[in-house]
Amino acid sequence: MKLERAEGVVLRHHPLTESSLIVHWLTREHGRLRTVARGALRPKSAFRGKLDVFFRAEFTFARSARSELHTLRELALHETHPALRRDFDRLRLAAYAARLIEQNTEGDTPVPEIYGLFGELLGELAVGDPPPALVAAFELCLLTELGLGPGPRSHRLRPESQSWIERLGRRPLDARTARTCPRAALSELNHFLHGFLIHHLGRVPKGRPAFGTAAAPAGDEKNIEGTPGMTAE
Repeated sequence: MKLERAEGVVLRHHPLTESSLIVHWLTREHGRLRTVARGALRPKSAFRGKLDVFFRAEFTFARSARSELHTLRELALHETHPALRRDFDRLRLAAYAARLIEQNTEGDTPVPEIYGLFGELLGELAVGDPPPALVAAFELCLLTELGLGPGPRSHRLRPESQSWIERLGRRPLDARTARTCPRAALSELNHFLHGFLIHHLGRVPKGRPAFGTAAAPAGDEKNIEGTPGMTAE
């Protein structure tokens, strides 16, 4: 059987049996993939210690002809992002971003720009405390890659907040720019994006980090392009 290669980041994993794991990846070549790592939980497994959330690796896998669960064969670990494990806020932001990507991408469909965006986020989280506006910057960039970016005048925001939509939504993701976003503009963007995400994506994943001031209360979103807001899960 011909093996395929990929570079990817572990989004999450969970046990399949007492000794095996199902690993959910975001990959450069194939988008989201699921692989089974057989025997990964055994003490002498070649996978032991190499499959944790947000680890980046190159790997080979045997594609299943009957399902979307493929078999992981070999793995070379490149980056573990240890800073995420030392700071809850960084870990929470990375986990929220992973859930947002999983919710809005299809399996086995290449999304190289989104893969690159997630790598930019993990890189920023590795070097310093995330500024509150980094959440908004990631959401704006992801919406743009999904073809849903806010238009220049499609919503009612103060001119200052409107200008920050444009600045934060630029690639590459930049924590230095996010760190200079004024609190008042960020609070308005927080409320706007909460409703915008629900309107365009159906829901906001659990665990969206708070930023700016208070998040928009569930059921109290402003109308987005004439459509009443819906409550997040």
